Amino acid sequence: MEKNERNPDWKPQKERIKEITDQLEAGIKELFESNKFKEYLKCMSKFHHYSLNNTLLIASQKPDATLVASYTSWREDHDRSVRKGEKGIKIIAPTKYKVEVKDEETGETTTVQRLGFKVAYVFDVSQTEGEDLPSIAVPELTGSPENCDKLWKALNKICPVPICFEDTGNAKGYYNDAEKYIAIKNDISELQAVKTLIHEMAHQMLHSKENQDPDHPVDRNAMEVEAESVAYTVCQKYGLDTSEYSFGYIAGWSSGKEVTELRNSLERIRQTADTLITDLDKELDPRSRTAHHRADHDNER
Repeated sequence: MEKNERNPDWKPQKERIKEITDQLEAGIKELFESNKFKEYLKCMSKFHHYSLNNTLLIASQKPDATLVASYTSWREDHDRSVRKGEKGIKIIAPTKYKVEVKDEETGETTTVQRLGFKVAYVFDVSQTEGEDLPSIAVPELTGSPENCDKLWKALNKICPVPICFEDTGNAKGYYNDAEKYIAIKNDISELQAVKTLIHEMAHQMLHSKENQDPDHPVDRNAMEVEAESVAYTVCQKYGLDTSEYSFGYIAGWSSGKEVTELRNSLERIRQTADTLITDLDKELDPRSRTAHHRADHDNER
């Protein structure tokens, strides 16, 4: 067809996105097999894996939380102490208790153990001080690619919620689902801001209360894996290389799950990246959108 005569390397968008996400999976797998990541996993294994309800509780009270543990766990397992005056994050913790049960037939009384729940408190690593934790290097993205400014403006136009800059603590940004806005750290590079905005827009598209898939419940680890994978895919499409940053970020959040979590989420990642890229293309080059959609449609037929 005409499109192939103009550009023999032309490929439909879905195929290009699949190639990028396949590269992502390969890059994460390579990092998982490195010695540096093995050391990181040893540390992460000491942190409790919280339920979906508790991760939502943590996120609602401290959106920028990254690693949480109890007061005692920080002191005994990680040689760190909670700073004086820090406010704990409430979670629901299981607790065992004993009750006496009387057998109606024999009249005998026995003591049995049952499981209940109580309010407990955890603290984020940012609320503690002491020995450094092992980490996988996630350097801040730097530089100002030529198309960064155009991409930022296009993202602002298609973003369905307000965007603001503020002091977000240790986090580069976050999506506030309760108040429906995205916050970006106010002192990061232009490239980092673009990547972070895409990441948080992915959270809004995939994990906001109204957009969550009831047939695809995800915990906080999976949410971060999906959002950063979307960000990596979209950035790659527009020539912004975030490989070093994204691979370390995703591997950290999916620690202990090898690449299974990433693979299970790949279709959702691809669909979300496809939607963002389609909307961005319309903003970046409105004149080409008709030809672009016709080409993809012709290929799919």
